[in-house]
Parts: sequence; C-alpha cells; structure tokens
Amino acid sequence: MSEEPCYDCLVIGGGPAGLTAAIYLTRYHLSIRVVDAGKSRASLIPCTHNHAGYPGGISGKELIARMTEQAQMYGAAIVAGRVTRLDRIDGGFRAEWGEGSVMARTVLLATGVTNRRPPMDEDLHDAALAKGLIRYCPVCDGYEVTDKRIGVIGSGGRGVAEAVFLRGFTADITLIAPDRAHELDADDQARLTEFGIEAVDGPCQAVAAHDECIVVDTPEGHYTFDSVYPALGSDAHVELAQQVGATLKEGVLVVDSHQRTSVPGLYAAGDVVLGLDQISHAMGEGGVAATTIRNDLAKERPILRERLSGSIRAKASEGA
Repeated sequence: MSEEPCYDCLVIGGGPAGLTAAIYLTRYHLSIRVVDAGKSRASLIPCTHNHAGYPGGISGKELIARMTEQAQMYGAAIVAGRVTRLDRIDGGFRAEWGEGSVMARTVLLATGVTNRRPPMDEDLHDAALAKGLIRYCPVCDGYEVTDKRIGVIGSGGRGVAEAVFLRGFTADITLIAPDRAHELDADDQARLTEFGIEAVDGPCQAVAAHDECIVVDTPEGHYTFDSVYPALGSDAHVELAQQVGATLKEGVLVVDSHQRTSVPGLYAAGDVVLGLDQISHAMGEGGVAATTIRNDLAKERPILRERLSGSIRAKASEGA
C-alpha cells in the first residue's frame, strides 16, 4: 500500500463539476488524479443553447472534450475507470477501481446522477435523444419546444409540476402516466384543468421515432409529439459516499456552503448534491469545492511554491 501514489486530491467523475475542479486544483499546483467512468450525463446532450459563451450552442461531448483538454494542459492526470471502493485511512482515503488504486489526502465526489428512462427500446431511446425527440431538462431546453406538441411521461406531483413548468413554453401539453392509470389528488387534478393540460392513463410506451416526431402508445391510443419529457426522477451515484458514512438527504449528498460533506476531507459537487441540475451550477460548485480543498489542505500543511533556482531566474531575466 505504501507504494501506491498519494495525491493531494482524487476527483471521482469527469463531468462539468469534476473537470472544473480539476482545472482549478492543477492551477493551484496541487497533485491530483481524476478517475472518470465516462458516464457523464452532460455528454448525452445533443446541443445545449443556454450555456453562456456559446451563442450557437455546443454539444455535451464537445464541451467535455474541451474541458478535459484544458485540465490536462495544466497537468491533470485523467484515467478511465469506475471507482468501486472508497475507504478512509490514516491521512486521507484509498480508492480502488478496475485497473488501479490510489491514496489521496482529500476526495471530491462529482459522480452525478442517472435519469430514469421511459418505457421504450434502448436503441430507440438513444436515437430519439440524439434528435431532441426525448428531452430530460426543461430548464435547459424548454425554450426549444416553444409552441410545440409536448408529452410528459410521469404522474403524481412530480409529473404535474413538470407539465405545469413546460406550460410556460407551449399550450399543447399532455401528461401520460408511465405504467398505470394516473393517481392524482384533487389539487393536482385542479392544476391540470386550470392550465388546460390533458391527462392520459398508462401504461405507455414510445414505439417510433421519426425525424421530427415521436409516437407514444397508450391504452387510449397513439399520441404523436414533437418531443417527450420523462418526469420519472433520477438516481444519484452515492454508493462511494455511503461506504465512508457521508450524510445523505433525499437520496443526494448533504454539503455545507463550501461543498464539504459530513466526512472530513470528503467534498462533493454537481448533480450528486441537492440543487439545480445545470452545467453552469455544477461548474460553479466545482470551483468552490476546489478552492475549499486547497484552503483546507493549506491549514494542515502550508502550500508554498519553491523559489526558482538562480540559473533559471537568470535565464528568465535574459529572455525578458
């Protein structure tokens, strides 16, 4: 175990939060390792138009690629793998994945979430997602469905809330129960009626995805939409946090205002933390977490940059 490398910080997850933190941490001259399972939800976005600085939009894959390149430019070591084990040890943590293990003084969990998918063939789902026929984030792309026919797959308070939110972009909204008849209380039913949202009982299944529409089959017949929003929730990747005893709430990690979890030396940022599931928000949390990690480490051991040697300073002076 003593032969394993020991880093100032291990970043688990290579999405917007993890990569932002990696950029900050390397620019703080800290030694880091990023282990990424390659499952970032951001990489599935065909094109985002609400990320500041990209007026024409940018795909999730391209954004991740650019951020990866930037982190590596400053010396971040990024490896592919899924961390399956995290333990607390003297002086920090030890993490294991398929092809390796490391020790680190601190760990940043940027492991994200996985959306629960609607009932449909997996290949059909992926093809529809790439075409914008299935969308998971009305905050991100509600503008893109302005005045279009929209189906929301969900029920109960969550489904009604998403349907009402999307009602701000289009008047043509249908709420479809995913696996059985709707179970709506009087308040939810009243909201649907008030906003002119049709409710259709399930079970449902998306059966076809054409170039510009998606077809959903229900007991009441076929429905054709320009886009479908699954309102089925998501599952946060908190297994590693649970292994070291971090506090959870509503299935996600609890952190303070500086991204510290309940476990000393363990930090979290992005969708694995309760908050607005947005790229910009995740990036902001990544920057806050990285700065907190740097400052917390400095309390234990001052972070001091060595002076340049005389010969190096002389050469620098000559070059000037």
